[in-house]
Amino acid sequence: MKLPSAKLIVLLALALVAGGAYAAWINLKPAEVPAGFARSNGRLEAERIDIATKFPGRVKEVLVAEGDTVTAGQVLAKIDTAELEAQLNEAQAAIRQSEQQLAQAIALLAQRKSELILAEQELERSRALGAKGYTPQEKVEQRQSASLTAQAAVNSANAGIGQATAAIEAAIARAERIKENLKDYVLTAPRNGRVQYRLALPGEVLGAGGKVLTLLDLTDVYMTIFLPTKDVGQLELGSEARIIPDATPQYAVPATISFVASDAQFTPKYVETKSEREKLMFRIKVKLPEEILKRYAQRVKVGITGVAYVKLARDATWPAHLKVNLPPTEPAPK
Repeated sequence: MKLPSAKLIVLLALALVAGGAYAAWINLKPAEVPAGFARSNGRLEAERIDIATKFPGRVKEVLVAEGDTVTAGQVLAKIDTAELEAQLNEAQAAIRQSEQQLAQAIALLAQRKSELILAEQELERSRALGAKGYTPQEKVEQRQSASLTAQAAVNSANAGIGQATAAIEAAIARAERIKENLKDYVLTAPRNGRVQYRLALPGEVLGAGGKVLTLLDLTDVYMTIFLPTKDVGQLELGSEARIIPDATPQYAVPATISFVASDAQFTPKYVETKSEREKLMFRIKVKLPEEILKRYAQRVKVGITGVAYVKLARDATWPAHLKVNLPPTEPAPK
Protein backbone atom coordinates (compact mmCIF):
# COMPACT_ATOMS: atom_id res chain seq x y z
CA MET A 1 0.00 0.00 0.00
CA LYS A 2 1.49 3.30 -1.06
CA LEU A 3 1.79 6.23 1.35
CA PRO A 4 0.50 9.59 0.23
CA SER A 5 3.17 11.79 -1.30
CA ALA A 6 2.94 14.37 1.57
CA LYS A 7 3.68 11.73 4.20
CA LEU A 8 6.58 10.41 2.14
CA ILE A 9 8.10 13.86 1.94
CA VAL A 10 7.78 14.27 5.74
CA LEU A 11 9.47 10.93 6.36
CA LEU A 12 12.33 11.81 4.02
CA ALA A 13 12.76 15.16 5.76
CA LEU A 14 12.85 13.49 9.18
CA ALA A 15 15.41 11.00 7.93
CA LEU A 16 17.63 13.80 6.61
CA VAL A 17 17.40 15.72 9.89
CA ALA A 18 18.21 12.62 11.90
CA GLY A 19 21.17 11.83 9.65
CA GLY A 20 22.48 15.39 9.94
CA ALA A 21 22.10 15.38 13.70
CA TYR A 22 23.98 12.09 13.95
CA ALA A 23 26.79 13.38 11.73
CA ALA A 24 27.05 16.57 13.79
CA TRP A 25 27.16 14.54 17.01
CA ILE A 26 29.92 12.36 15.57
CA ASN A 27 31.96 15.42 14.54
CA LEU A 28 31.40 17.48 17.66
CA LYS A 29 31.53 14.91 20.43
CA PRO A 30 34.72 14.95 22.51
CA ALA A 31 37.46 12.66 21.33
CA GLU A 32 38.07 9.64 23.48
CA VAL A 33 40.84 10.09 26.03
CA PRO A 34 43.52 7.43 25.43
CA ALA A 35 44.70 5.28 28.34
CA GLY A 36 47.48 6.96 30.31
CA PHE A 37 46.26 10.48 29.49
CA ALA A 38 43.89 13.04 30.98
CA ARG A 39 41.87 15.76 29.29
CA SER A 40 40.50 19.12 30.43
CA ASN A 41 39.26 22.39 28.99
CA GLY A 42 40.85 25.78 29.57
CA ARG A 43 41.88 29.07 28.03
CA LEU A 44 45.25 30.55 27.18
CA GLU A 45 46.58 33.08 29.68
CA ALA A 46 49.75 35.14 29.99
CA GLU A 47 51.50 36.81 32.88
CA ARG A 48 50.32 40.41 33.20
CA ILE A 49 52.66 43.31 33.98
CA ASP A 50 51.28 46.62 35.24
CA ILE A 51 53.32 49.68 34.20
CA ALA A 52 52.72 52.13 37.05
CA THR A 53 54.16 55.36 38.41
CA LYS A 54 56.50 55.34 41.39
CA PHE A 55 55.76 58.98 42.29
CA PRO A 56 52.65 61.12 41.83
CA GLY A 57 52.61 63.30 38.75
CA ARG A 58 50.95 64.35 35.51
CA VAL A 59 51.19 62.05 32.48
CA LYS A 60 53.16 63.89 29.80
CA GLU A 61 53.26 61.31 26.99
CA VAL A 62 52.04 57.79 26.26
CA LEU A 63 54.12 56.47 23.38
CA VAL A 64 52.39 53.16 22.63
CA ALA A 65 48.90 51.99 21.77
CA GLU A 66 46.91 48.90 22.69
CA GLY A 67 48.11 45.91 20.72
CA ASP A 68 51.63 47.24 20.15
CA THR A 69 54.51 44.81 20.64
CA VAL A 70 57.24 46.27 22.84
CA THR A 71 60.77 45.20 23.74
CA ALA A 72 62.57 45.26 27.07
CA GLY A 73 63.87 48.75 27.86
CA GLN A 74 61.60 50.51 25.36
CA VAL A 75 60.19 53.84 26.60
CA LEU A 76 56.42 53.51 27.00
CA ALA A 77 55.35 56.70 28.76
CA LYS A 78 56.73 59.84 30.41
CA ILE A 79 55.60 61.71 33.49
CA ASP A 80 56.04 65.50 33.70
CA THR A 81 59.29 66.36 35.50
CA ALA A 82 59.19 70.18 35.68
CA GLU A 83 58.96 70.28 39.48
CA LEU A 84 61.67 67.66 39.95
CA GLU A 85 63.98 69.45 37.51
CA ALA A 86 63.54 72.65 39.56
CA GLN A 87 64.54 70.70 42.67
CA LEU A 88 67.60 69.41 40.83
CA ASN A 89 68.62 72.95 39.86
CA GLU A 90 68.22 73.98 43.50
CA ALA A 91 70.42 71.08 44.66
CA GLN A 92 73.09 71.93 42.10
CA ALA A 93 73.04 75.57 43.24
CA ALA A 94 73.51 74.35 46.82
CA ILE A 95 76.57 72.39 45.67
CA ARG A 96 78.12 75.53 44.16
CA GLN A 97 77.32 77.56 47.27
CA SER A 98 78.90 74.93 49.53
CA GLU A 99 81.98 74.85 47.31
CA GLN A 100 82.36 78.59 47.76
CA GLN A 101 81.98 78.21 51.51
CA LEU A 102 84.68 75.55 51.45
CA ALA A 103 87.04 77.89 49.58
CA GLN A 104 86.38 80.59 52.15
CA ALA A 105 86.98 78.15 54.99
CA ILE A 106 90.30 77.06 53.47
CA ALA A 107 91.41 80.69 53.10
CA LEU A 108 90.35 81.43 56.67
CA LEU A 109 92.32 78.43 57.91
CA ALA A 110 95.46 79.72 56.19
CA GLN A 111 94.96 83.11 57.85
CA ARG A 112 94.43 81.56 61.26
CA LYS A 113 97.54 79.39 60.90
CA SER A 114 99.59 82.48 60.03
CA GLU A 115 98.24 84.28 63.08
CA LEU A 116 99.10 81.25 65.23
CA ILE A 117 102.68 81.20 63.98
CA LEU A 118 103.05 84.90 64.78
CA ALA A 119 101.54 84.47 68.24
CA GLU A 120 103.85 81.55 69.03
CA GLN A 121 106.89 83.51 67.86
CA GLU A 122 105.95 86.51 70.02
CA LEU A 123 105.39 84.19 72.98
CA GLU A 124 108.86 82.70 72.58
CA ARG A 125 110.47 86.17 72.41
CA SER A 126 108.56 87.30 75.49
CA ARG A 127 109.66 84.22 77.41
CA ALA A 128 113.30 84.78 76.44
CA LEU A 129 113.19 88.46 77.46
CA GLY A 130 111.31 87.61 80.63
CA ALA A 131 113.99 85.13 81.63
CA LYS A 132 116.54 87.93 81.42
CA GLY A 133 114.32 90.36 83.29
CA TYR A 134 113.65 92.68 80.34
CA THR A 135 109.93 91.86 80.05
CA PRO A 136 107.41 91.71 82.89
CA GLN A 137 105.68 88.40 83.61
CA GLU A 138 102.34 89.99 82.81
CA LYS A 139 103.47 90.58 79.24
CA VAL A 140 104.53 86.94 78.91
CA GLU A 141 101.12 85.79 80.13
CA GLN A 142 99.39 88.04 77.57
CA ARG A 143 101.47 86.53 74.76
CA GLN A 144 100.61 83.04 75.99
CA SER A 145 96.89 83.86 76.01
CA ALA A 146 97.15 85.26 72.47
CA SER A 147 98.83 82.04 71.35
CA LEU A 148 96.04 79.93 72.84
CA THR A 149 93.44 82.12 71.16
CA ALA A 150 95.17 81.72 67.80
CA GLN A 151 95.25 77.94 68.24
CA ALA A 152 91.50 77.92 68.97
CA ALA A 153 90.92 79.98 65.83
CA VAL A 154 92.84 77.39 63.80
CA ASN A 155 90.68 74.60 65.24
CA SER A 156 87.54 76.57 64.44
CA ALA A 157 88.71 77.10 60.85
CA ASN A 158 89.36 73.36 60.50
CA ALA A 159 85.82 72.68 61.73
CA GLY A 160 84.50 75.16 59.15
CA ILE A 161 86.23 73.20 56.40
CA GLY A 162 84.65 69.98 57.65
CA GLN A 163 81.22 71.62 57.77
CA ALA A 164 81.56 72.98 54.23
CA THR A 165 82.77 69.59 52.96
CA ALA A 166 79.78 67.85 54.59
CA ALA A 167 77.42 70.42 53.04
CA ILE A 168 78.88 69.68 49.60
CA GLU A 169 78.46 65.93 50.09
CA ALA A 170 74.85 66.39 51.26
CA ALA A 171 74.02 68.59 48.27
CA ILE A 172 75.65 66.13 45.85
CA ALA A 173 73.73 63.24 47.43
CA ARG A 174 70.47 65.16 47.09
CA ALA A 175 71.20 65.94 43.45
CA GLU A 176 72.03 62.29 42.76
CA ARG A 177 68.83 61.16 44.44
CA ILE A 178 66.80 63.54 42.30
CA LYS A 179 68.59 62.30 39.16
CA GLU A 180 67.71 58.71 40.09
CA ASN A 181 64.10 59.72 40.72
CA LEU A 182 64.02 61.39 37.30
CA LYS A 183 64.74 57.99 35.75
CA ASP A 184 61.53 56.66 37.35
CA TYR A 185 59.55 59.39 35.61
CA VAL A 186 60.33 57.61 32.32
CA LEU A 187 58.33 54.36 32.24
CA THR A 188 60.00 51.55 30.29
CA ALA A 189 59.08 47.97 29.47
CA PRO A 190 60.70 45.53 31.92
CA ARG A 191 60.57 42.75 29.30
CA ASN A 192 59.25 41.94 25.86
CA GLY A 193 55.50 41.89 25.61
CA ARG A 194 52.34 43.26 24.09
CA VAL A 195 50.29 46.23 25.29
CA GLN A 196 46.94 44.93 26.50
CA TYR A 197 45.38 48.08 27.98
CA ARG A 198 46.19 51.79 27.97
CA LEU A 199 44.80 53.04 31.27
CA ALA A 200 45.86 56.70 31.30
CA LEU A 201 46.07 59.52 28.78
CA PRO A 202 48.37 62.57 28.58
CA GLY A 203 47.29 65.26 31.02
CA GLU A 204 45.90 62.91 33.66
CA VAL A 205 47.27 63.29 37.17
CA LEU A 206 48.11 59.99 38.86
CA GLY A 207 49.06 59.17 42.40
CA ALA A 208 52.00 57.01 43.40
CA GLY A 209 51.37 53.56 41.97
CA GLY A 210 48.92 54.82 39.36
CA LYS A 211 48.65 52.40 36.43
CA VAL A 212 49.41 53.73 32.96
CA LEU A 213 49.62 50.54 30.86
CA THR A 214 49.17 46.82 31.16
CA LEU A 215 51.51 44.46 29.27
CA LEU A 216 51.26 40.77 28.55
CA ASP A 217 54.46 38.74 28.77
CA LEU A 218 54.17 36.60 25.64
CA THR A 219 57.14 34.47 26.70
CA ASP A 220 55.09 33.09 29.61
CA VAL A 221 51.83 31.77 28.15
CA TYR A 222 49.95 28.88 29.72
CA MET A 223 46.57 27.22 29.98
CA THR A 224 44.95 26.71 33.36
CA ILE A 225 43.05 23.43 33.67
CA PHE A 226 41.54 21.42 36.52
CA LEU A 227 41.99 17.69 37.06
CA PRO A 228 40.55 15.33 39.68
CA THR A 229 42.53 13.70 42.46
CA LYS A 230 42.93 10.37 40.68
CA ASP A 231 44.69 12.06 37.75
CA VAL A 232 46.76 14.52 39.80
CA GLY A 233 48.13 11.65 41.85
CA GLN A 234 49.82 10.26 38.73
CA LEU A 235 50.94 13.63 37.36
CA GLU A 236 54.55 14.86 37.53
CA LEU A 237 55.94 18.35 37.10
CA GLY A 238 57.48 18.61 33.67
CA SER A 239 55.16 15.99 32.19
CA GLU A 240 54.33 16.29 28.51
CA ALA A 241 51.08 17.82 27.36
CA ARG A 242 49.33 18.90 24.18
CA ILE A 243 47.06 21.90 23.65
CA ILE A 244 44.39 21.81 20.93
CA PRO A 245 43.00 25.33 20.34
CA ASP A 246 39.27 25.43 19.62
CA ALA A 247 39.90 27.92 16.81
CA THR A 248 42.39 25.62 15.04
CA PRO A 249 41.62 22.05 16.11
CA GLN A 250 43.82 20.64 13.34
CA TYR A 251 46.95 21.69 15.27
CA ALA A 252 48.46 20.10 18.40
CA VAL A 253 50.84 22.37 20.31
CA PRO A 254 53.41 20.80 22.67
CA ALA A 255 53.46 21.95 26.29
CA THR A 256 54.63 20.89 29.74
CA ILE A 257 53.18 20.84 33.25
CA SER A 258 54.77 23.76 35.12
CA PHE A 259 52.55 23.96 38.21
CA VAL A 260 50.26 21.76 40.29
CA ALA A 261 48.28 23.44 43.09
CA SER A 262 48.80 22.07 46.58
CA ASP A 263 45.19 22.80 47.59
CA ALA A 264 42.06 21.36 46.01
CA GLN A 265 39.17 23.50 44.80
CA PHE A 266 35.44 23.18 44.07
CA THR A 267 34.75 21.04 47.14
CA PRO A 268 33.84 21.55 50.81
CA LYS A 269 36.73 22.30 53.12
CA TYR A 270 36.45 18.90 54.78
CA VAL A 271 35.27 15.73 53.03
CA GLU A 272 34.87 12.42 54.76
CA THR A 273 33.84 9.84 52.17
CA LYS A 274 35.95 8.40 49.37
CA SER A 275 33.36 9.34 46.76
CA GLU A 276 33.53 12.98 47.86
CA ARG A 277 37.33 12.97 47.92
CA GLU A 278 37.37 11.76 44.32
CA LYS A 279 35.59 14.98 43.33
CA LEU A 280 38.48 17.15 44.49
CA MET A 281 39.80 19.25 41.63
CA PHE A 282 43.34 20.65 41.46
CA ARG A 283 44.50 23.62 39.41
CA ILE A 284 47.18 22.79 36.83
CA LYS A 285 49.27 25.07 34.62
CA VAL A 286 50.13 23.75 31.16
CA LYS A 287 52.89 26.00 29.84
CA LEU A 288 53.86 26.51 26.21
CA PRO A 289 57.59 26.36 25.31
CA GLU A 290 59.28 29.74 25.03
CA GLU A 291 60.90 28.91 21.68
CA ILE A 292 57.48 28.20 20.13
CA LEU A 293 56.06 31.40 21.60
CA LYS A 294 58.90 33.40 20.04
CA ARG A 295 58.44 31.68 16.68
CA TYR A 296 54.69 32.40 16.61
CA ALA A 297 54.74 35.68 18.54
CA GLN A 298 52.35 37.41 16.13
CA ARG A 299 49.84 34.56 16.35
CA VAL A 300 49.79 34.14 20.11
CA LYS A 301 46.53 35.45 21.61
CA VAL A 302 45.41 35.07 25.18
CA GLY A 303 41.83 34.19 25.99
CA ILE A 304 41.57 31.52 23.29
CA THR A 305 39.81 28.44 24.58
CA GLY A 306 40.98 24.92 23.92
CA VAL A 307 41.58 21.43 25.25
CA ALA A 308 44.69 20.23 27.03
CA TYR A 309 45.74 16.58 27.04
CA VAL A 310 48.14 15.61 29.82
CA LYS A 311 50.38 12.55 29.85
CA LEU A 312 49.96 10.60 33.10
CA ALA A 313 51.85 7.36 32.40
CA ARG A 314 55.52 7.64 31.46
CA ASP A 315 55.30 4.76 28.97
CA ALA A 316 52.13 6.07 27.28
CA THR A 317 52.43 6.84 23.57
CA TRP A 318 50.78 9.85 22.03
CA PRO A 319 48.07 8.83 19.55
CA ALA A 320 48.24 10.03 15.97
CA HIS A 321 45.74 12.89 16.40
CA LEU A 322 47.79 14.26 19.32
CA LYS A 323 51.19 14.20 17.63
CA VAL A 324 52.84 17.61 17.53
CA ASN A 325 51.43 19.53 14.58
CA LEU A 326 52.21 23.23 14.27
CA PRO A 327 51.05 25.73 11.66
CA PRO A 328 53.60 26.84 9.05
CA THR A 329 55.62 29.87 10.04
CA GLU A 330 55.14 32.99 7.99
CA PRO A 331 58.16 34.07 5.91
CA ALA A 332 60.12 36.98 7.31
CA PRO A 333 59.29 40.32 5.65
CA LYS A 334 61.79 41.43 3.01
